[in-house]
Amino acid sequence: MSDSTGFDAFYAASSRRVLHALYAMTGDLSEAQDCVQEAYARAWQRWGRVGHYDDPEAWVRTVAWRLAVNRWRRGRNALAALVRHGPPAPARPPSEDNVALVAALRQIPEAQRRAVVLHHLCGLSVEDVARETESPVGTVKARLSRGRAALAGLLREDDEAEPDKETSRA
Repeated sequence: MSDSTGFDAFYAASSRRVLHALYAMTGDLSEAQDCVQEAYARAWQRWGRVGHYDDPEAWVRTVAWRLAVNRWRRGRNALAALVRHGPPAPARPPSEDNVALVAALRQIPEAQRRAVVLHHLCGLSVEDVARETESPVGTVKARLSRGRAALAGLLREDDEAEPDKETSRA
């Protein structure tokens, strides 16, 4: 019997029992499903060893329980930090310029957008952008030039589309 067939049979025979047990232990079906799924994924990764245990189901159940406990601890620690430090300050809404820039970036080709963002927003040199995108330096320069030209046109269109506040009052 292959590893895949053995694991499939094990999963079919035990998954409902493990899920029901963890649901009873945690009291949260969604949490139990997530932890059991992760435990079976880990069992599959180690099936060559776990499959030879006297009780692989106990191993999966233990892993699922430990995952649930770790999630509970992370939640408890997050709550303690929230109590200690207070809620985070509300985030400011994005400026009109940021909204316009993101909208314009969405309209240019992906390669140009990536080059522009890496160079102008992340501060990478042309050589660093070339290395990260696995492109020749000349290609990066062309993408930057075309991307800037496209953005200039798009952002100029946005400015022209908005009526001037001074002239609209007259």
